[in-house]
Amino acid sequence: MVTAKKLPLEGVRVLDLTQFLSGPFGSQVLADLGAEVIKLEGPQGDSSRQIPPHFVAGDSVYYHSVNRNKRSVVVDLKAKEGLEIARELALSCDVVLENFRPSVLPRLGLSAEALRAQKPSLIWCSISGFGQDGPYREKPAYDMIVQALSGGMSLTGEPGGPSVRSGVPIGDLTAGLYAAVAVLAALARRSATGEGDTIDISMLDCQAAMLSYQAAYYLFTGKVPGLQGTGHDSFATYRRFLCAEDTEIVITANTDRMWQGMCRTLGLERLISDPRFLDSHQRHVNRLALWQELEPCFLIRTAQAWCPMLEAEGVPVGVVNTLDQVVTDPQIVHRQMVSTIAATDGRQVRVMGNPIVMDGTREARNRMPPRLGEDTDEVLREVLGYSSDLIKNLASRGSIQLDKAET
Repeated sequence: MVTAKKLPLEGVRVLDLTQFLSGPFGSQVLADLGAEVIKLEGPQGDSSRQIPPHFVAGDSVYYHSVNRNKRSVVVDLKAKEGLEIARELALSCDVVLENFRPSVLPRLGLSAEALRAQKPSLIWCSISGFGQDGPYREKPAYDMIVQALSGGMSLTGEPGGPSVRSGVPIGDLTAGLYAAVAVLAALARRSATGEGDTIDISMLDCQAAMLSYQAAYYLFTGKVPGLQGTGHDSFATYRRFLCAEDTEIVITANTDRMWQGMCRTLGLERLISDPRFLDSHQRHVNRLALWQELEPCFLIRTAQAWCPMLEAEGVPVGVVNTLDQVVTDPQIVHRQMVSTIAATDGRQVRVMGNPIVMDGTREARNRMPPRLGEDTDEVLREVLGYSSDLIKNLASRGSIQLDKAET
C-alpha cells in the first residue's frame, strides 16, 4: 500500500495579515506547500475581493487567483477584543506574514518586537513597498510605482517608444516569492536553533535585485541602458521576430552552432561566412545590419511553421502565445498548470496551479479561496479553544464576524 507523503510544511501554522497581491501570493505559496494559513481580515475583507470586472459568488476572480488553501477569520482590529484575538492567534502560530505600512501594526500594539518577546520562536515577515527603514518607509507602494522606481520600467518597451510596465505584476509577485523564500529559510534555522526571525522584505529591494546583469553592466561601464524591446544587450540573435499572419516567434540562437542552424533554415547560408557576422561579438556590433537580413525572411512563414524547422537544426525557439493558447498548450496541460477549484456549495473557478513538483508528484491541494469569515468560528474553536457562547458574544459585539452564508 502506497502512503501519500505529507506536504513539506504540514504542521506549520501561518497568520496571514496581508491583502491585495504581494502578501497573499507569498502566503499561497506556503499554503500550497502544506502550511495551515489563517487569513485574518477586517469586517470589509481583503480589498482585492472587490476588484472588477469578474466575480465568483461576490468575490473577485483576482482574489481567487492568490488565496487558495487558506481559512478566513474576520476580526475588527479597531476593537479591543478583536485586537486581543489577533494577538492570541499570532502567538498560536509559527509565522506571521503582514504587508501593512511600517507604522500601522506597532501603533495597534501588534509589533514583531512585542510578540517575539513573548514567543522567541515566532517568525515575523513584513512585506512593504520600501522596507521598515529609510526615507521612503511610510510611502504607499503599488506594483507599477515600484517597477518605475526600480529602473526595471526604464528597460521595458521598444526603443524609441515610451517605458511600459511589465504585463505581469512582477513588483508584487517577486516580493511575495522572496517573502516565502525567507520564511522557509527562517523555518530551517529555527529547526536548528529554536529561535525565530524578524524578516523585512521591500518590494523596491526585490525589484532592484532583479536588475541582475543589467545593473552589473551599468556599474561596470557607467553607461545607462535604454529600452530593451524584445532584444538582448549581449546577443544579437536573442530576440522576437514578426512572422506571416501577424504571428510572432522568439529565437535564442546564442552559440555559433545555433546561429549557423538558423541561417540554414532561413536559406541564408551566405551569412555564415560574412565577416560582419563571423562570431557573436561581430554579430552584436553589426546587429542592425543583421536584423535587416533576418526580418524579411521570417515573414515568409508563420511562427508555427518555422518552429519545427528551426528545432530540427537545434535552434531554441518559441511561439509568442496568447493566454488562450497558453492554457491549452500541451506542456501546460500535461503539467496540470491550469487548476479547477470547486467548493461543495457550487462555487468554482479556474486558476493557474502550483508549479512546485516534489519527488516526481504534484500534490493536489486545491481548497477554494474562502468566503469572508468562512472559518472564523472553526478557527477560534480549534486554535484558541473558544466556546460557542464566547464566539456568539464576540460576534454580537462586532469584534468578530462569522460566515454570512451560514448565519
